[in-house]
Amino acid sequence: MTATVRQITDGPAISHPSYFLQSSFFPGGKSMFFTSYRSGDAQAWKVSLETGETSQLTFGAPIHPYSPALHPNGRDLIVTRGGSLWTGDRCIFEAAGAELGECSISPDGEWLTAAFKAGSTSGLVAGRFDGTAWHAIPFPRTVIHPQFHPLDPAWIEFAGDPAPRMHRVRRDGTGMECLYRHGNDEFIVHETFLRNSGEIVFSIWPYKLCRMDWSTRAISTITDYNAWHISPDRRGERILCDTNHPDEGLQIIDVATGARKQLCLSQSSNRGTQWRKSSYALAEDFANAQNTLDKTLSWMENAADTVYGPQYTHPHPSWSLEEDQVAFASDRTGVTQVYVVQVA
Repeated sequence: MTATVRQITDGPAISHPSYFLQSSFFPGGKSMFFTSYRSGDAQAWKVSLETGETSQLTFGAPIHPYSPALHPNGRDLIVTRGGSLWTGDRCIFEAAGAELGECSISPDGEWLTAAFKAGSTSGLVAGRFDGTAWHAIPFPRTVIHPQFHPLDPAWIEFAGDPAPRMHRVRRDGTGMECLYRHGNDEFIVHETFLRNSGEIVFSIWPYKLCRMDWSTRAISTITDYNAWHISPDRRGERILCDTNHPDEGLQIIDVATGARKQLCLSQSSNRGTQWRKSSYALAEDFANAQNTLDKTLSWMENAADTVYGPQYTHPHPSWSLEEDQVAFASDRTGVTQVYVVQVA
């Protein structure tokens, strides 16, 4: 029997949790934040899971819809908009003429990083939460999903688009290296840290879920399964994931054994033509997609009819901080809304 699913948001506007790399819950699990277009463009909102009371958290220029990330202090919500990083009404960092993507916060809360692009230039920016010591780390291809190492915030892991995918660099810009060299025919996606183990977990779509030793780079298979967006728990013992082609709902995978248990069905439409394939999109794939304005992954993910999205049709499940609840998105009603399910 699957768990009971609660619909948290409603209405004609798209609403969804933050990206699967971030928890969308405030400490205590009684409220959460989400992105909604109900005010006309992407802004961050807060909702009580007890009363349903909703309030708007960000105003002004639209935010990157998958950028909201909660500072470890449990209070400050950080977002990107255009070329700037904000918390509340404080601008932490701004890069004129650039566009910032998702951001990541070091476990100690001192450091931030975000992907950027400015014209033909791409890479990372990194600096302190207090607004000091910011600098750019250039990279020759599109950068997505930057993440601090959970045990050593001097290191940042990030994805390059297209292959080879997984890279790391020191926060000061030194030590840039590719962690695993592969071609476009090996569709590696959604890598993240196996939390406090310090290892990396990633999917080779749609065949298997793997782990990589940070020091030796040795790769091993956790399970042969179409795990899609993956979110490990803080002990690195369980991995929450959604699924596609076939869609078997949200699953929780035991890292030690590879055994899995269905949590619930998402009933999301899971759009994006490339997920029917086992390779990265090539130029002709983008050319055939309708309304795709940018031939790089992730920066235009909310556009209609893209090879990888739109992202708001993907569940992107994530744990609450206490790991007794899971948030996900679903367009089961025709409009994407926020859903929460209790974990037994």
